[in-house]
Amino acid sequence: MKVGVIVFPGSNCDHDAWYAINENLRGKQRKAEFIWHQSANLSDVDAVLLPGGFSYGDYLRCGAIARFSPVMNAVKKFAADGGLVLGVCNGFQILVEAGLLPGALLRNQDLRFICRHVRLRVETTNSPFTSKLEKGQILRLPIAHGEGRYFADARTLDELEAEDRVALRYIDNPNGSMRNVAGILNRGRNVMGMMPHPERACDPLMGSVDGLGILESILESTLSAVPALTQ
Repeated sequence: MKVGVIVFPGSNCDHDAWYAINENLRGKQRKAEFIWHQSANLSDVDAVLLPGGFSYGDYLRCGAIARFSPVMNAVKKFAADGGLVLGVCNGFQILVEAGLLPGALLRNQDLRFICRHVRLRVETTNSPFTSKLEKGQILRLPIAHGEGRYFADARTLDELEAEDRVALRYIDNPNGSMRNVAGILNRGRNVMGMMPHPERACDPLMGSVDGLGILESILESTLSAVPALTQ
């Protein structure tokens, strides 16, 4: 499995993601490589990860400038062709701004930047990002954001729930996200955005390894797809 970690000006979790994939995932072939935001193609990656950070300094609105980076045209095509795309924190914001996921990420309800571990509940295992987890499983992952409050109209929220596209929910909702949404899927189930950071919870030294389940799910999904692609 080769994962392309997109690097925007202001990304600050790109090396965390690179390390988690290359060093914390063990036992099977895996590799992460950086892809600069000005790149017009993704080469031969099996999955794409948009990391956290403050792309373009969040000067206009989180993710609003990054969505126009040349690499995003390649990411959109990759997703349209069924490729796996994971957006974490700022990456989630970029996916929403780019129209790959519905809704918006607004300022936290208390207008403060939050940086701490939170508890999440796995809502679905029917996705390439959560297949190694168990429905109802409680994860402990860190968050670090000032604009992570998920917002969507009632119809969109109803559709997400009816179509089993809410992947993760906060148990004690730290930012005021509607219906405790912490992570969602697109209709094709090959794009997921989440505010908590799985890449920062892949080593015992970081206080949790609960993020490994998400990366292991991506690994298993990409490896299981290889035989079908070569037939």
